[in-house]
Amino acid sequence: MAIEQMEIILKYFGDFTQQQLNQFKALEPLYKDWNSKINIISRKDIDSLYEKHVLHSLSIAAAFDFPDGAEIIDIGTGGGFPGIPLAIFFPEKHFHLVDSIAKKLKVVEAVAKEIGLQNITTQHTRAEEIKGRKFDFAVSRAVAPLKDLWTWSKPLLKNPVPIATGTKISNLKSSPGLICLKGGDLAQEISESTTRPRIREISEIFPEESFREKHILYVPRSRSGISICLTTIT
Repeated sequence: MAIEQMEIILKYFGDFTQQQLNQFKALEPLYKDWNSKINIISRKDIDSLYEKHVLHSLSIAAAFDFPDGAEIIDIGTGGGFPGIPLAIFFPEKHFHLVDSIAKKLKVVEAVAKEIGLQNITTQHTRAEEIKGRKFDFAVSRAVAPLKDLWTWSKPLLKNPVPIATGTKISNLKSSPGLICLKGGDLAQEISESTTRPRIREISEIFPEESFREKHILYVPRSRSGISICLTTIT
């Protein structure tokens, strides 16, 4: 069953190592087992794990190529999304998965251990309580309004390097910032956040019915801490 479900991932990505393939294949039985004990994924979605959770998380990988050695914090990771799929996809990057609910992190840690995932750490805390650490990027998957996500993530982001005059806008993709997955009409939420994110429709990346009205938002951090106004992720 897991192999059949994996086809939706292989439809869009084709350069996985055997280890990555094995790690992805192992996710479905592991999450189904844990979900029978702890409700971390909606019962109606567990049979669509690879499409609605894994592929959804990997939309970030399709839009962003994190620089070597990047450190990424997953705010409100829940059962490990988007952090675990991204950690499998980017084995040379480090992911710090944070959640305020300990039992969810128990699942994350067990899944990571079972599939031999070495590039993640976890922390039982709220993002706003983290002190003394800085990250290249913050990622999150619909855990809070954009206003709150930006308030929490901004102090955790490294300052960007100075950008030379004439730098192409596409090169700003690697600037530290918040990347979050959102759905629906975001006009009011964006307005209330006072940020001006770059937005991309996930259905443009993965033309699947389940991704209609689903978006990737990217708020780059400027040196002053104010978000930079850009229009599209390229």
